[in-house]
Amino acid sequence: MGRSISELALLYLIPFAAYFLYLLLRGVYILSFDHWTRRVLATLTVSGLALVLVGLLATGFFAERHAGAYQPAHIENGRLVPGQIQ
Repeated sequence: MGRSISELALLYLIPFAAYFLYLLLRGVYILSFDHWTRRVLATLTVSGLALVLVGLLATGFFAERHAGAYQPAHIENGRLVPGQIQ
């Protein structure tokens, strides 16, 4: 679960990192409020959310599918048998 959340967070941060790199390459002062206007932040936020949506859709379409039914964990002869797909 943590891996999937961190992957989505990294997808969200890609536009911000690209803009940060763009400002670095232009040689301007990065932390100036003039470069981080509401319009720029809104654009970066929407593009980050679009990347997250594309990532979720790609995961849904291309993720490995398991055929069969899930058998939950149970106790058999006094031992715990982990859940599995059969």
